[in-house]
Amino acid sequence: MAVRTKKLINNPQNIVPEMLEGFAAAYPNIVRLTDDGLIVRRTPKPANKVALVIGNGSGHEPAMIGWVGPGLFDVNIPGDIFAAPGPGRILAGIKAAHPAAGVLLCVSHHAGDLMNAEAALEEAEDEGLENVEMVVLYDDISSAPKGREPERRGTAGLFFTWKMLGAFAETGADLAACKALAEKVRDNTRTLSMALTPCAHPITGEPMFELGDDEIEIGMGVHGEAGMYKGKMMSADETVARMLGPILEDLPFRAGDEVCVLLNNSGSLTLMELSILHRRVAQLLGESGIKIHRSWLGAYATTQEMSGFGLSLCRVDAQLKNLYDAPANGAWFKSVG
Repeated sequence: MAVRTKKLINNPQNIVPEMLEGFAAAYPNIVRLTDDGLIVRRTPKPANKVALVIGNGSGHEPAMIGWVGPGLFDVNIPGDIFAAPGPGRILAGIKAAHPAAGVLLCVSHHAGDLMNAEAALEEAEDEGLENVEMVVLYDDISSAPKGREPERRGTAGLFFTWKMLGAFAETGADLAACKALAEKVRDNTRTLSMALTPCAHPITGEPMFELGDDEIEIGMGVHGEAGMYKGKMMSADETVARMLGPILEDLPFRAGDEVCVLLNNSGSLTLMELSILHRRVAQLLGESGIKIHRSWLGAYATTQEMSGFGLSLCRVDAQLKNLYDAPANGAWFKSVG
């Protein structure tokens, strides 16, 4: 019999608005909450620069409310729990970004997100809003085979696009250049995730998928979508080896490459575990002749209290290293350079 997970909430139907109200009250120097439930930069970006907008289902915090601020996003459109915001909400987010030199709508590739974003762009065009573009982003190698990358899901590795694109938009680059930069980072990023335990839906309290006490699953999506391997528990070193090999082969990453590394905490993994995992990642990359430029360990895109992590690599050149190291000031993300 499944055990309902305890959560400190009030009325389940008010989870999202109460979360946004509390979040904005905690970081008033960085963000503000609009009357229609958008998280926007407290100090707007100058109108001669491209504004960056993203919508996403709630339940993955700090993504993406924690990534609004200088050097990051200008507007976040929070949806309901694990549900993409509707076209009308996305259109409101696009309007909130004006005036700007252009608006780039960033879409993590999931069917609902993409469908609603495309509808919102049609509505924006009907209303005469100019200089609005969309970029679709993905990174999860388990969700579609090599050669069919545009069919892949967006997961934790989009971290790199958000950081580098945010820095690039601050330079005054035009809309076409911002979109091209986002695609460059996307095309150099690969991710594989795993889970030790499921999470519970915050409204129902019921587990979102099942895993035995002695099982792990590799290749999970951010909503508990099925992965590519389900089997018995392994050690940290064995888990890293099982995940890093397919990532390196997929791009492929080669000796002489330089990469940024992300170990994303899916919810309840400890820093102790993340550090042990990173130890082996660094060892194996070194043995492969791949140099680490920067690493980031922590919670970026969570799935409530799911225990697990995402391993992401992004191949970087001089341009991308400079953008990764550039200043950023979100409520839950500061510059890592």
